[in-house]
Amino acid sequence: MNIILGIDPGSRLTGYGVIKQQAGKFVYIASGCIRLGTDELPERLLRIFNGISEIIAQTQPTIFAIEQVFMARNPDSALKLGQARGAAIVAAKHAGLEVHEYSARQVKQAVVGTGAADKAQVQHMVRHLLKLPANPQADAADALAVALCHAHTQQSLIAMAGQARKTVRGRLR
Repeated sequence: MNIILGIDPGSRLTGYGVIKQQAGKFVYIASGCIRLGTDELPERLLRIFNGISEIIAQTQPTIFAIEQVFMARNPDSALKLGQARGAAIVAAKHAGLEVHEYSARQVKQAVVGTGAADKAQVQHMVRHLLKLPANPQADAADALAVALCHAHTQQSLIAMAGQARKTVRGRLR
């Protein structure tokens, strides 16, 4: 059983989502947002580190998955996003967690079936896959989608490894 903490990093709002992967099914544990306000960037980065550390202590994940930086139109925003990711990753590593990174396109492809999905489609599919009563807030849904992406990726790798073993065994006979 894996407990996966997914993170959608941001310098103003960082989404988190925690799911349990058990016997091929996904169970919702928690989600929400760390609201960072308008303080100076170093204060916001500390809030991200402390917030992620607290979530880790409360939910005891075994795996940490985070969305990679994408190059937006504004290089300053991309740099701040990279620093927010760094603060979250340091919190995960400080807690001894494995860190896995996925592009936004990979996350959308894994959850919605198309890498060009919009936020509403991601929210809808996260709600459906986790059997939630309502759509989660957009940043929390994105974080849950990151966790689901990791779970789907691991399931695919395990299935491919099983197929490869069968093929090798067949050739050895």
